[in-house]
Amino acid sequence: MTVRSTGTGIVDTIVVGGGAGGLAAAWHLRERDRRFVVLDGGSPGDSWRRRYDSLRLFTPARFCALPGLPFPEPADVHPGKEGMADYLARYVQHHDLPVRSGVTVTHHRRTSGRHHLVTTGGEYEARRLIVATGALQRPRTPALAASLDASVRQIHSSAYRRPSDVPPGPVLVVGAGPAGADIALDLIAGHDVWLAGPSTGHVPVRVVRSRLVRSLLYPRRVPPGPLGRLLRTRLVGHGGPLIWQSEATLRDAGIRRVPRVTAIREGFPQLADGRVLRPSTVIWCTGLRPDHQWLDPRALGPDGHPRHRRGISATIAGLAFVGLPLQHTFGSGFLSGMAGDAAYVIEHLP
Repeated sequence: MTVRSTGTGIVDTIVVGGGAGGLAAAWHLRERDRRFVVLDGGSPGDSWRRRYDSLRLFTPARFCALPGLPFPEPADVHPGKEGMADYLARYVQHHDLPVRSGVTVTHHRRTSGRHHLVTTGGEYEARRLIVATGALQRPRTPALAASLDASVRQIHSSAYRRPSDVPPGPVLVVGAGPAGADIALDLIAGHDVWLAGPSTGHVPVRVVRSRLVRSLLYPRRVPPGPLGRLLRTRLVGHGGPLIWQSEATLRDAGIRRVPRVTAIREGFPQLADGRVLRPSTVIWCTGLRPDHQWLDPRALGPDGHPRHRRGISATIAGLAFVGLPLQHTFGSGFLSGMAGDAAYVIEHLP
């Protein structure tokens, strides 16, 4: 029940991904005295540091902690990206977790009862593999973006950091979910801003942070079968509701709400109502998609998402996932749901 790796020792389990899900899995492995290693393409907390500066979690600090280390901010404070990044880096040090940074997995195949990994840091072989890279890594940009005039600068929300990234001139933010609303508000002080897309609804932060909602909704199991698949498609594939803002606060700030972008006419965005806008910059807040192309193809369904039952692969022995949205409950994929999903996976992974 061991794994071999090129010049890196012997372990029982490899965790791919050093974010919150991977570190929660690592903690549970350590508690069970398993020999393991965590491989991560960056360093602990890097994925949070790459997000936009104004990001503020809607989850209060009391729900942000991973097992074995309290979050170092008052319970009702909503951490920013740097606070979350610093916490993850400290978590690795506090528990002395074997994280190998700067190691990216490029290929995976299961043969002869082992998981074979090709990485930028050598080759690994394992009986058990836990994938904790999440479901949202690759920017999703609509095909029509390729037809925009070359004079229009394009930025995906995953590459946006702060208003100074955006040159002078009017800005069209495409996608009216939380990231789109945050970025539009970021820019309104120095730009004319359109925010395109249908309303995604509004859930006040006081509701999201309430203990009653978290105790009743987050532990609730996602229905199995076709209904569960439909919920995953609807909830994961579309923009979530606004938390910190509402449609009224956006309008009051001076942001011009417009319908969705449906086409490009003569190099510029055309809206569903027929209007053509002429922005200097377009920021695509159109979400992210999975990046599981390195996995053995048998692990994935036709939609590119892992085929699993409560995180345990339905098609490949010894393979599991942690951190997928709606993996088992409505809290799965959120910080407060990581530990429970990780514990189940490690307990039941053959």
